[in-house]
Amino acid sequence: MSRELVAHNRPVFDQLHPRIYGAAVVLVAWFALAAWLFFDRKNGIGLSNDIGLSLAMVSVLLFVAVMVPWLLSLVWKKHRRAHQPHPQEVAFHDWKMGDFAVWGAKLRGAHAAIDMLLPLAAVAFGLTAIGIVFLVCASLAGQP
Repeated sequence: MSRELVAHNRPVFDQLHPRIYGAAVVLVAWFALAAWLFFDRKNGIGLSNDIGLSLAMVSVLLFVAVMVPWLLSLVWKKHRRAHQPHPQEVAFHDWKMGDFAVWGAKLRGAHAAIDMLLPLAAVAFGLTAIGIVFLVCASLAGQP
């Protein structure tokens, strides 16, 4: 561990790495898939209950939450100013070892990735765990 108070020669990035966005999309898809797999059940007479509409609305909301930032990034890339340099591809290892600019401060890249992905992971994995407990309890109670 270094005893320096200020890290020298560490690059500062102002955008998240594309792999972080990809991981976020995977976690959102995991959440939606877990919701559909664990909580879309039929009642005893074979007719679907009212949960399907709620799951559909949550899926649409999550779809919009993923698609709007992606579409905005495509528009931003297409309509760059002429004098802006083209961004160079940065390796994920270099990005996570560098600093990430946050509201006038700097945060280590790995910590920024954790701060962004941790809530999504907690919700996705938590819903999966709740769904597994729901299925175990339903099977112990003798319900389909």
